[in-house]
Amino acid sequence: MDILYLLVPLSVLAMLAILGVFAWALHAGQFDDLDATAAQILGADGDAPPRDAAFDADQGVGVDFDRASEKAQVDNKRSTQ
Repeated sequence: MDILYLLVPLSVLAMLAILGVFAWALHAGQFDDLDATAAQILGADGDAPPRDAAFDADQGVGVDFDRASEKAQVDNKRSTQ
């Protein structure tokens, strides 16, 4: 029964933390215009990325594999010297 004195306040703090993260997401616009994002993912606008580029989900930009592989080769040469 004494454990409730610890668990109840911890659960209230966890709930407040989750509520704070949700409020931040709403304020930051994370849930604005979900339909346009879904259409963009499906490629409904007809714009295809270049054939040699891939989408970098973390940065939201295209990555050129040729440049990335050249940079990796240069980095490997520098680390082996």
